Amino acid sequence: MQINEIINKIISNEYEYSHHADIERIADDLTFSQIEEAILSGEILEDYPNISKRKERCLIVGFSGDIPIHVVCGWRGKRIVIITVYTPTPPKFIDPWIRG
Repeated sequence: MQINEIINKIISNEYEYSHHADIERIADDLTFSQIEEAILSGEILEDYPNISKRKERCLIVGFSGDIPIHVVCGWRGKRIVIITVYTPTPPKFIDPWIRG
């Protein structure tokens, strides 16, 4: 996946949230606009190639203001699906870019 391709899909409203992403968004008290802002300003932190039966996915790190947000995206047909979202915190993450 390429960040420019993901950004274009977000801008053109060709994306959707998985049920899991919506649950995690609410749990971390994140708004849809914060997640969009994080993607639009983000970069791919980890790329997960086409493994087993899952399609290509990636982990994006971006910010909404000073809030770091991780977004896992994948493909659902020609649309981007936001698989999960969360704020990276210890002990799983030392900072937004480094796993603990």
